[in-house]
Amino acid sequence: MRIGRFLLAAAALFAVGAYLGNTNLLAPRPDGKPMLLAHRGVAQTYPSEGLENDTCTATRIRPPEHDFLENTIPSMQAAFAAGADVVELDVHPTTDGQFAVFHDWTVDCRTDGRGVTREKSLSDLKALDIGYGYTADGGKTFPFRGTGVGLLPSLDEVLAAFPDKRLLINIKSRDAEEGRKLAARLATLSAEARARLTVYGNDTPIDALRETLPEMRTMGRRSLQRCLITYLGIGWSGYVPESCRNTMLLVPSNYAWILWGWPNRFLTRMRDAGTEVYMVGPYTGRAFTTGIDTALDVGGLPEDYNGGIWTNRIQAIAPLVDPKR
Repeated sequence: MRIGRFLLAAAALFAVGAYLGNTNLLAPRPDGKPMLLAHRGVAQTYPSEGLENDTCTATRIRPPEHDFLENTIPSMQAAFAAGADVVELDVHPTTDGQFAVFHDWTVDCRTDGRGVTREKSLSDLKALDIGYGYTADGGKTFPFRGTGVGLLPSLDEVLAAFPDKRLLINIKSRDAEEGRKLAARLATLSAEARARLTVYGNDTPIDALRETLPEMRTMGRRSLQRCLITYLGIGWSGYVPESCRNTMLLVPSNYAWILWGWPNRFLTRMRDAGTEVYMVGPYTGRAFTTGIDTALDVGGLPEDYNGGIWTNRIQAIAPLVDPKR
C-alpha cells in the first residue's frame, strides 16, 4: 500500500511539474511578428484533392488572379513586395554545372519541351516556354502560353537578384552528389549570406550537404520525424533534442496542440536552439500539400501567434496576418 501511494504521489508530482513547465498561462509571448514563407513565390494555385506524385498541377490551376509563374524572379519579387519574409524555391542541377530553379522532375508538364530537367543544360531550359502548359479550363485555353520563354532562372541569378533576402532552397532529388554540388556553390558565399538560406529535401542530399557545410540550417524528412517524435517523448522537461537544433520544422495545424509547450514555450525553445518553426495545413497521411492559405486557416492560428507561416497565397494571407505589411 505504501509503495502504491508513493507511486501515485510521484505520478501526481510529475504531472504537476510537466504542466507548470509547459503551460502557456505562465509563459510570456515571444517577441516579434509571424514569419511569412511564400511557397514558390507568387504562384498559380490549384486544388490539392487527389494529388499524386506525378500529377501535372499546371493542368488543374484555378482561374488566374495574377500573371505570375512560380519559381521565377518576378514571382519572388512580387512575394517579397507582398510581405514575405522568406521565399521557397526548387532547384535541379544542369548538365553544364549550374542549378536551374524549376519545380518539376521533368519539363513535360509546364513547358513546350520534353525530358528530365536535370538532363538538360541551363541554356536549353531557358529556351523553353515555362508557361506553356497552364490551363484552368481543361485545355480549352492556355492563358500563359508564349509568356514564359527565358523566365526560368538559375540559382545564381536568384542569389544575385536577392542578395539580402531570405530563401528556402528545396533539393528535388535523392542524389547525394546533388547535395555536394549545392554545398560547393553555397560555400562560395559569405557566412552572412549562408545564414539567410535554409536547404531542405530528401535526407540523402541533405546529409551530403551538411558534411561540407555543417553550420547550414537544413531539414530532411527523416530529421523532421526524428525531432518531432523525440520531442514528444522528452519535451515535457523543456529539453530540446539534438535532432531539433539548427533546423526547420513544419508543424501541421491539426497536430500542433500535442507539442509540449505549444505555442509560446515551444517556439521559444526552438528559437533558442536555432530552429525555425512554420505552421502548414493539416496533415492527412500524405506529404504536405497545403499551407495557411485562407482566412479560415488564419483564424485557426493561436492567439498572438508569431511563429512561421507557410503559405501558397502570400498576397492574400499577408494582409490578414499583419495589415501593415
